[in-house]
Amino acid sequence: MIELLTSRTPNGYKVSIALEELELPYTVKTISLKEKVQKEPWFLALNPNGRIPVIIDHDADDFAVFESGAILVYLAEKTGRLMPTDVNGRSLVMQWLMFQMGGIGPMMGQANVFFRYFPEEIPPAIARYQNESRRLFEVLDSHLANNEWLAGAYSIADIANWAWVRTHDWSGVSIDGLDHVKRWHEAMAERPACQRGVEIPERRDEVAPEELIKTGQGMVTT
Repeated sequence: MIELLTSRTPNGYKVSIALEELELPYTVKTISLKEKVQKEPWFLALNPNGRIPVIIDHDADDFAVFESGAILVYLAEKTGRLMPTDVNGRSLVMQWLMFQMGGIGPMMGQANVFFRYFPEEIPPAIARYQNESRRLFEVLDSHLANNEWLAGAYSIADIANWAWVRTHDWSGVSIDGLDHVKRWHEAMAERPACQRGVEIPERRDEVAPEELIKTGQGMVTT
């Protein structure tokens, strides 16, 4: 049984979507970012960086995995699904997964900070991160023009990128004119596992903006 420790952020959704796609039995423990549960000693013992999500694989001697990308790879390798086993196919998935972790996530996260949460408006910072997010979307669009999914077959690369791209409005980044991204986004949104995954954990009181600033969650974490 997998235990998922998570909150309602794009990085959290990456893992819940994957678990739903893989149909693995799992339980959910909601981590309250507002109450700074992720900074408590017991949580830091699982993830020294104090960030969600984390999984504990109780079928593997309670093995804990942190960092959302690492969790996706672990789950894919555990099940033999959502990532090819051949060297080239695996590399292609990893390339687009790293694209999200090193680009899409951090840039959209910073756009969120300066566009939504920062106590003062700093137009150059807002433009910097929104423009870079849009540029990365254009990279996706160019690739998706000739590919149904990011890395051949549907994979953890699609899950990781979509969990962030679907929030583009919140970051103030338009996908107008990106027809291939729109097609892919709609195809992802129609998948039942994606629909279920973005409702985990169940909706409750949202985290106050000032708490997002203090914790860093849902902003620049990978």
